[in-house]
Amino acid sequence: MPFTANRDYKEAPRLVASASGMYYRDQNGREILDGTAGLWCVPLGHSHPTVVKAVQDAVATLDYAPAFQMAHPDAFELAAQLIEYTGNKFGQVFYTNSGSEAVDTAMKMVLAYHRSRGEAQRTRFISRERAYHGVGFGGMSLGGLPANRKQFGTLLAGVDYLPHTHNLEKNAFTRGLPEYGTHLADELERLIALHDISTIAAVIVEPLAGSAGVILPSKGYLKRLRELCDKHGILLIFDEVITGFGRMGTPFASDYFGVTPDFMTTAKGLTNGVVPMGAVFSNQKIYDTLMDGPAGIELFHGYTYSGHPLACAAGLASLKVFKEEKVLEHAQSMTAYWEDALHSLKGLPHVIDLRNVGLIGAIELESMPGKVGARAMAAYKKAFAEGVLVRTTGDIIAMSPPLILEKKHIDQLFGKLTDILKHLD
Repeated sequence: MPFTANRDYKEAPRLVASASGMYYRDQNGREILDGTAGLWCVPLGHSHPTVVKAVQDAVATLDYAPAFQMAHPDAFELAAQLIEYTGNKFGQVFYTNSGSEAVDTAMKMVLAYHRSRGEAQRTRFISRERAYHGVGFGGMSLGGLPANRKQFGTLLAGVDYLPHTHNLEKNAFTRGLPEYGTHLADELERLIALHDISTIAAVIVEPLAGSAGVILPSKGYLKRLRELCDKHGILLIFDEVITGFGRMGTPFASDYFGVTPDFMTTAKGLTNGVVPMGAVFSNQKIYDTLMDGPAGIELFHGYTYSGHPLACAAGLASLKVFKEEKVLEHAQSMTAYWEDALHSLKGLPHVIDLRNVGLIGAIELESMPGKVGARAMAAYKKAFAEGVLVRTTGDIIAMSPPLILEKKHIDQLFGKLTDILKHLD
């Protein structure tokens, strides 16, 4: 099983058999409040009827269409609507099947772009410590989580890392974005001096690092990265697989932070998790440069299931729901209540930090000596047994509920967690 302690799991399996709205249900019909939107990927709640109906109709109409040298109308319609959803900040969309594939795709586009411009020596990527960019060899090489790398050898060469922005001493229990840490973006200047600017192709960051345990950027950090990339002719990639499609109360985190990258990788909420799909957004100059070559295939890259008809149907239906049901507006109306509920946990045993932005929250617990992660995992298991689903990374409990939640769901989630944390060893 993926990212699972298999032997531990099989001693006491956790199974879900159905889902609707804010809840999973196990095989006995017991409700489990979804505090994580699945894996950050169900912003509209489970089994939304509009999305379900769209996929049911699609499979009866066009079950599959190749994306090589041909296409189907919904792929173009979805691309047009996605570009509009970004506020027309990007020019083109390339479909993948996951966030991992989106990251690898963006990497290949970066290299092809520089080669097309006559700067094929620009091959180095700058990522960040404690980053997560998927599990392909490209994204894994960019990633900065040691446990995701140590079994798999030396990975790809030509990657260096900025420091992460997590600092408990300076920023613990901050509500929203912390003040301290903007200067860490200037570490890019040091890496440029080390490697020489002529070799650096792109910087990739998660606007907010979710899989590492909700690590927030300081105020102005991402704008400073954008300034430095512009100064040195470096492309900037935002990995928005987690933050895209409403998670921060805006269409994308780039909107929340007021920073537009050259590429944006997405997945998860793109189809409300119903059908696997990812997408890479690129600015128009990238596309135009790649098209300004000899006749033939301009980018030797793609996937059998790129722009799958069912995924496109789910994506179109999801965008319709976002608009017609004013999902972003509702999410924004819940953020203050969410923040207050999260920070009400301050002072509970073992809680060393609480942090939040949008409808995202994290509880960092003090680790047991020699048993990093054991305390949070115990809380996770207890919560599931009591009808609440959260997510853990190390000793950090992360939460990212469907955007349709109401105050009663927030009360249920944090009420359960309060009781669990009070009695946690």
